[in-house]
Amino acid sequence: MPGRRGEQARQAALRACGEDGLGAERGANLLRKLALLPGGACQASPAPRCPQRSPAVRSGKAPGAARAGDEELGAHCARLAVGFMMLTVMFLAAFTLTTVNSQETEETITYTQCTDGYEWDPVRQRCKDIDECEIVPDACKGGMKCVNHYGGYLCLPRTAQIIVNNGREDTAAESTGGRNNVIRRTPADPHRPPPNPTHQIQCATGYEQSEQNVCQDINECDANNPCAQQCYNILGSFICQCNPGFELSSDRINCEDIDECRTSSYICQYQCVNEPGKFSCICPEGYQVVGARTCQDINECETTNECREDEMCWNYHGGFRCYPRNPCQEPYVLTSENRCVCPVSNAICRELPYSIVYKYMSIRSDRTVPSDIFQIQATTIYPNTINTFRIKSGNENGEFYLRQTSAISAMLVLVKSLSGPREHIVDLEMLTVNSLNYRTSSVLRLTIIVGPYSF
Repeated sequence: MPGRRGEQARQAALRACGEDGLGAERGANLLRKLALLPGGACQASPAPRCPQRSPAVRSGKAPGAARAGDEELGAHCARLAVGFMMLTVMFLAAFTLTTVNSQETEETITYTQCTDGYEWDPVRQRCKDIDECEIVPDACKGGMKCVNHYGGYLCLPRTAQIIVNNGREDTAAESTGGRNNVIRRTPADPHRPPPNPTHQIQCATGYEQSEQNVCQDINECDANNPCAQQCYNILGSFICQCNPGFELSSDRINCEDIDECRTSSYICQYQCVNEPGKFSCICPEGYQVVGARTCQDINECETTNECREDEMCWNYHGGFRCYPRNPCQEPYVLTSENRCVCPVSNAICRELPYSIVYKYMSIRSDRTVPSDIFQIQATTIYPNTINTFRIKSGNENGEFYLRQTSAISAMLVLVKSLSGPREHIVDLEMLTVNSLNYRTSSVLRLTIIVGPYSF
């Protein structure tokens, strides 16, 4: 370090100049040594010398003024030595930095490491590709041929033809390597027509000779679409596919309609109609198609009511019927909607039910059994009375059963399946007896309309 070395030199010079006798000479010799340049060359300018002490001063017999003057000359010599020493240290430091920078520049210029597969070309001063096929003995095994590539090499069948573009744009020439059957081609001028093939080559089925004299795939779908519906080109061939609702025939070219109606009997709720490429579901009269496959009843009483003014329209599954608004027959009279009463004042009414109520209901054909279908209940409750229920008429074949559920109600149960279209009229009677042995009855005349279908 320059600071530490300068201080050491200054102290040595002072000690040399302050010694007895030969102090001045020793200081001068020390300054000469420190002034040497690298490589042993001496500095051209003479080194400063310390003045000689007088004999009186050396012997200690000189007067005080002489000794003081001699000491002042010694101090002056020391200052000269220190200044000269500092200049020498600064010169050495500048010379060392210049030498280090020069070495670093030379190392950057001579860096010659290349990526794997390349080697340094000292003539062109750049990395060049290594031809492994030339220097690696038997690089490819199993009869494969070696094809050199940038940074490596390829092992390919000997019948393979490789086209390599060298990236030049000035020519369109081709060079063929006979050893590996490699064609190295430069891109041709885009405004120049491509060269015509010089000879015919044999291509496999589905390929044709191109203008570059190589085999290329034939797009059969564009040239002459052989498929009946959809054509998809693949390398060397093509495949045919059909639209939804069709399937390929045995020749794999034509398409045949799929009869979806034959695949399942449950595809439609009522009836399936096959069409080319599709199918549709239809419903019988009185129904409409819902959700493309199911059938829903049409309420004709809301859409096309054809009943007269004195009739009421009753819709059922698959149709409708018109019933008289006043169903009462002599001697009964209409008291409220669908309710007929036989007056007590009429002697004939003593042997007849006091009231008849008309009700209507619709059920689907072939309904599962047993099934609760209708509930009858007393509308007026009298104290100290007993109510009993029975099927008075309309159950000759035993299709129904009446089950009493409470003291004032009963449930009509279907115990045999009914097929429609059909109409059943069932009279349900409620007998009422009190503690005074008073007896009366009421009838609910239920009209059951069975639809033609199970939906």
